[in-house]
Amino acid sequence: MNAPLRVVFLGSDAIALDLLQWFAAEGRTQFEIVGVFTQPDRPVGRGQKVQANAIKVWALARGLPVLQPEKLTEAVRDELAALRPDLGLVMAYGHILKEDFMGVPALGMLNLHTSLLPKYRGASPIQAAITAGETETGVTLMRIVRRLDAGPVADCERVPIGPLDTAADIEAKLGAACVPLVARGLPALAAGTLAPVPQDEAVATYCRKLGKEDGLLDWTAPAATLAARINGLYPWPGCVTVLDGQPVKLGLADAVPGAPAGAAPGTVLGADAVCLLVAAGDGVVRLRRLQRAGGRMLGAAEFLRGFPVAAGTVLPAQPMTVLVTKR
Repeated sequence: MNAPLRVVFLGSDAIALDLLQWFAAEGRTQFEIVGVFTQPDRPVGRGQKVQANAIKVWALARGLPVLQPEKLTEAVRDELAALRPDLGLVMAYGHILKEDFMGVPALGMLNLHTSLLPKYRGASPIQAAITAGETETGVTLMRIVRRLDAGPVADCERVPIGPLDTAADIEAKLGAACVPLVARGLPALAAGTLAPVPQDEAVATYCRKLGKEDGLLDWTAPAATLAARINGLYPWPGCVTVLDGQPVKLGLADAVPGAPAGAAPGTVLGADAVCLLVAAGDGVVRLRRLQRAGGRMLGAAEFLRGFPVAAGTVLPAQPMTVLVTKR
């Protein structure tokens, strides 16, 4: 029986936990995680308390070596080499890897990227796919090169995007989708049958890191565009509108086509059992979940019991930023 493949995992986001759990359970006969590289502990939350990320917590609970370099220096490269890895597997690590660092594992390094490349290279592929109105996305297994998410693609696992899926929902689906993708890809790599193919640069798109300013809404946009943006940017950075002078975060929405007669974009049309209805440039946005500052995210009916919104109220339209570009 061959010894398990020695794998170093490099990642800093909880999206990889399903995959790591698989390595520790079903995958352990074929693969051994021999070390974890992750970002240094950072301040989080309103209190800005310094905390370990979920990947570090998982690794320490299993007695694995954890390395948290601020920079990938030559000394850090030597620490990687000391682990004698056959393979490096990267997912949402947060460092750009240098050639000498990537060359340490005998079989090289592979990356898991949460889009169907070459679409949505960059920092916010989950949010970008949903806000763009895609009906599916996926995880891509690829070779790493120096250019951002531009390496040859070995395989992908597709995931549908439903009309009421938020970024949080799709992140969970993509985390689970990593398992069958890696379970196919790593044995093929070890057997020498993995055959990555170059990406089509002509259709590549890029998505940047998001900020709070990306949560502004222009109610003159089509309802489907607005609903996709609300869902795609939840929970971070979250789309926000203003009701009675107060910021209100929007957590879930869908759209109904067809412009309501005589209603200007941004006009509140009323409410039904589950939604607050708002006219858009084309169609009606059905706001399903809302949150006042300092409060909890609530279903529309519960929200409106504590924060009534009169029909005819007009929500302010604000320019929406561009999330996806070609370059």
